[in-house]
Amino acid sequence: MQVAKLEKINVIAAYAGFRTDSLTRAITPIRFMLTNGDRHQVAEVKRSYSERVGDSLHVHFVVKTKENRYFDIVYDSKRITWLLVVELEEALFTAQGMQ
Repeated sequence: MQVAKLEKINVIAAYAGFRTDSLTRAITPIRFMLTNGDRHQVAEVKRSYSERVGDSLHVHFVVKTKENRYFDIVYDSKRITWLLVVELEEALFTAQGMQ
């Protein structure tokens, strides 16, 4: 069972004013750093979705890193903050056919 952490993280992201072949999303995380100093480069955004939380918009990104680790990170538009929700197990993606 995986437990949400909701810890603040630092993220370098591209904010697209218009979409291109390489930037198909309005926001694309490039790399991020955890509070313990671990740094991860995003190899692929597996999926993204947004949800309303009160008067804020949360944009979730399920990312695969260059080290083949999977994370659910979220951008909170009201607080202009990025959060780590949880590190995911690779088996979840194999079982759901997301590879």
